[in-house]
Amino acid sequence: MSQFDMGPMGALLGGFQAKIEAAKKRASETEVTGEAAGGLVKITMTCDYNVHRIEISDAAYEDKDMLEDLIRAAANEALRQARAETAKGIQDLAGGLPIPPGLLGGMGF
Repeated sequence: MSQFDMGPMGALLGGFQAKIEAAKKRASETEVTGEAAGGLVKITMTCDYNVHRIEISDAAYEDKDMLEDLIRAAANEALRQARAETAKGIQDLAGGLPIPPGLLGGMGF
């Protein structure tokens, strides 16, 4: 047996890879919605950061500067929610072990 034979570790890593792929799929299917000014602007995106919908109330069109601020606020809220959902999924995946930033690049970290 080679000193580099990973044996059961290889199977463990393969199972972990499958869990990562499942988490990525879940992120691509989970939607969050950020709102600003009581719903004048709503942005819906998936947890893999793809924007699916932007809704703007007619009342928000009256002031261009305000509308830009509301879009920015709604986008930031949606991003915050997506990051929080992703972090929960990563914690579940890792079983509470600390995951270094950037280790799971495709997961938004």
